[in-house]
Amino acid sequence: MSVSVEGTTDSGRLSHPKELEPGIDSWSVRMADSCMKRRPILADGWSYESGVVLKGIEQVWLDTGNEKYLEYIRRNIEQFVEPDGNIRTYYLQDYNLDQINTGKLCFRLYQETGDERYRQALHLLMRQLKSQPRTSEGGFWHKKIYPYQMWLDGIYMASPFYAQYAGRFDEPSGFDDAAHQILLIARHTRDPKTGLYYHAWDESKMQKWANPQTGCSPHFWGRAMGWYAMAIVDVLDFLPASHQARNRIVTIFERMIHALVLVQDTNTGLWYQVLDRGGCEGNYTEASASCMFVYAMAKGIRKGYLDPTYLEAAQRGYAGIIEHLVEVDEHGQVNLKRICAVAGLGGEQQRDGSYEYYIGEPVEANDHKGVGAFLLTGAEMEILSKPA
Repeated sequence: MSVSVEGTTDSGRLSHPKELEPGIDSWSVRMADSCMKRRPILADGWSYESGVVLKGIEQVWLDTGNEKYLEYIRRNIEQFVEPDGNIRTYYLQDYNLDQINTGKLCFRLYQETGDERYRQALHLLMRQLKSQPRTSEGGFWHKKIYPYQMWLDGIYMASPFYAQYAGRFDEPSGFDDAAHQILLIARHTRDPKTGLYYHAWDESKMQKWANPQTGCSPHFWGRAMGWYAMAIVDVLDFLPASHQARNRIVTIFERMIHALVLVQDTNTGLWYQVLDRGGCEGNYTEASASCMFVYAMAKGIRKGYLDPTYLEAAQRGYAGIIEHLVEVDEHGQVNLKRICAVAGLGGEQQRDGSYEYYIGEPVEANDHKGVGAFLLTGAEMEILSKPA
């Protein structure tokens, strides 16, 4: 396992503040400001990872009203969205669900600026979803290069966008399709014994990682379930209250959170890289998944999808994140450590979905996926902590 940390002091050490000092802004604001200072431009290509960070920045903007956050979003998206709505470095023909995620920011930019480029960009991304290759039951392939495969990751990348688009542009069939993706992958990837979800499912059962009977990958990867948990609470923001699938999706969410609380680490309040193998050699409590679960729980409580008794688990998780994963350098920059840099299945790399594979991928500080999830988590927990 390789570990790198940005923002260390000259001695290579970071301080470990457990609480905000009086008068200091919230953790979400401090992380947003740190991220903006570290990365004025997040990436030189259209990337789902940038979209995760920018969704977190968007929430900080909504909470604070500070226009610098909206300007940061605009600056990072504008470099890719051309005047005609084409997206530089995006290729529809790749049919990669990851590439939908950053398009979520175009809804906000179109609303705030009225700039036609953002509406055209939204339509471009929707053209991908309307022609995305599918399984025999209508599930989106995660990518064209991964035929017949549905990944939990892809539900977050596409379904919230799909549901928001359906509402914004009055295409109600989009609600049905977005919900269908959630329901379908639940049916194929949920383990009835633990209530946890396998990372991916191969309808063809031809992949080396696929169980020959079920088609599922062999382990419960933390961030995969984190993507799925966030996807559900975000889709529910847009799915009409009267939609026939809404109650079923809420039930899926409730059962999933119950299963996740059962594997929450009792000592730290965090979750492991491989969820059901806590304490096994090489496994570690991982930042992005922990943040995603707390975000989903906090939002679920706030929106009434979860019983308030889950607040204790959310609070333990958030306290664990601050205690064990957040560090502040001598310049006051907030850093998030112990983030799995990448994990996937198949492809040219030896990504076989084994336990050894998941614990062997690089671990970094301030990876976008973790930072974005932390921003969302902090914002949600701060909302919950405010007096009613």
